[in-house]
Amino acid sequence: MGRLGYIVRCIAHMDYGALFETVGEVHRRSGKNRVGLFFDIVKCGFKYGAGYKDYLLLEFETMTEAQRATFVTRGVNNTIVSMLNDPAYYHIFDNKNEFYTAFAEYLHRDWLDFGAATKDEACAFLEAREQIIAKPRDASCGVGVEKLARADFETVDAMYDYLKRADADLIEDVVVQHPDMARINPGSVNTIRVYTVLADGEANAVYACIRMGNSDRPVDNINAGGMYSPVDMETGKIAGPACDKQFRVYEAHPRTGTVLTGYQIPLWNESIAMCCAAAHKVPQMGYLGWDVAITEDGPLLIEANNMPGHDAFPQMPSQAPDKIGFKPQLQRYIKGL
Repeated sequence: MGRLGYIVRCIAHMDYGALFETVGEVHRRSGKNRVGLFFDIVKCGFKYGAGYKDYLLLEFETMTEAQRATFVTRGVNNTIVSMLNDPAYYHIFDNKNEFYTAFAEYLHRDWLDFGAATKDEACAFLEAREQIIAKPRDASCGVGVEKLARADFETVDAMYDYLKRADADLIEDVVVQHPDMARINPGSVNTIRVYTVLADGEANAVYACIRMGNSDRPVDNINAGGMYSPVDMETGKIAGPACDKQFRVYEAHPRTGTVLTGYQIPLWNESIAMCCAAAHKVPQMGYLGWDVAITEDGPLLIEANNMPGHDAFPQMPSQAPDKIGFKPQLQRYIKGL
């Protein structure tokens, strides 16, 4: 019922206007018949768990049935989550305060539960720092994250009042990233997303990408204007150009000119080892995406995701010219996928 239930929910909540816009866009780029494309998109939803956005981004209209079956679509990703993750433990990862408490040994920075703290406690935290990061408790995709400087407020009380009005839940130290990470884009903390799968009691790092900001916001999330490149798991070097959600491909970072392919991620082995160790903390969650910042003192966790986004896998047309998706790589670790 997992896959069927997912499809039924998609049908019930689908944005049909966006679906028909997608049909039109695929028609314009391919020249294929609109009616045929509509039924093909619907078929791919049932057969491969591919939403119309998957169809559009991955250029499914150019593929054979065998090729389509190799891609991790939204439906396939949701199936993995339902197979490996116990919903009873989602709250640890959905609530940043709970996550920070459970994974404190991997944070390497101070933080405060602003929502629960007294005004005196919060003001003491703010007074001791030139800058802080403020976050909501349970938002995702970088929504609501702010970098604030004490110097921008007349008083600490004024800064406290601003945070109260903004409904901040958590405040923390600013992460100072390794110079080799800042060189790519100093405007955001550029993180590594590491995907781990627990198989037979062993944590396996199955894929990683580097996420880079490309806006005036201090976040690197691809849903907030950022971009990503796959990373070679053996060497820790960026394995290809970056992509964003508008199909744009970047051989170099547009803000710094840093050439991406072949760029060495610092402290790579230490970062992978940390994620694999952390994956054992809550073994009921067998499929996680870890967001890792790298400082001169070593890697640290920003957060972990109990539903890692499939849109960061190296499956965009420029990343999969042979039209073979990432699903076979996951099948090595996930039986029955």
